[in-house]
Amino acid sequence: MARPGWDDPEDCRAVLQVLDRIGDKWTVMVVGALADGPMRFNAIQRLIGASHRMLTLTLRALEADGLVNRTVYPTIPPKVEYELTRRGRSLIAPLQTVAAWAKRNRRAMETARAKFQANKTAAR
Repeated sequence: MARPGWDDPEDCRAVLQVLDRIGDKWTVMVVGALADGPMRFNAIQRLIGASHRMLTLTLRALEADGLVNRTVYPTIPPKVEYELTRRGRSLIAPLQTVAAWAKRNRRAMETARAKFQANKTAAR
């Protein structure tokens, strides 16, 4: 049975590029943090535990991809908030689906991994 778009190497590369962005640990956590609405940088950082540098890089990449809006308010000191765009919010449901799949299959995958490793070690 043919899988739509998976036979074309260019389509596969496009999917892989998107998965690289949205499958990143920090991206998933930032999208989850912003799912309930706008947040300031330090609040996101406290919630997800990312380093300052990693959160900065992640937010910039998400902004560049059109998944997050950065709003600077003209106050002293400046107030900056981050918020998911419509496209960013559209990621919530697929990420919840992947999370549910991961929860259902994690133990079985860990068991399979341990069995594989044991067989690999025994074969040496």
